[in-house]
Amino acid sequence: MAFLKYSLIRLALFAPLFALFIYLQLGWLLAALCAGMMAFAISFLFFQKQRDAAAASLHQRFSGQAKPLRSAGEVADADAEDRLVDEHPDVTVRTDARRKDS
Repeated sequence: MAFLKYSLIRLALFAPLFALFIYLQLGWLLAALCAGMMAFAISFLFFQKQRDAAAASLHQRFSGQAKPLRSAGEVADADAEDRLVDEHPDVTVRTDARRKDS
C-alpha cells in the first residue's frame, strides 16, 4: 500500500508539470523529461517518509518473508489436494511433472 501511495504522489506531481511544459510548448519528449526530473527532485526532497515506507514494503515483499499471494482458485486447488492426500495416503500428488501427450 505504501508503494502505491508513493507512486500516486509521484504521478500527482508529474501530471501537472507535464501539462505545464506542454502548455509552454517544450515538445512531448522534453516536457516528459523535465516533468520527470522535477517530480523526482520534489519527491526526493519532500516525501522521504513515504519513500522509505515504499522501499520497506518492497523489501519485505521480495525478501522472502512475505506471505505468498494466492488467488481463490489456487487456494481451493491446494485445499482439494490436501483433502485428497489426507483421505488417501497412498495417492501421490506431483505438481512438477507434466503428462506427456503421445
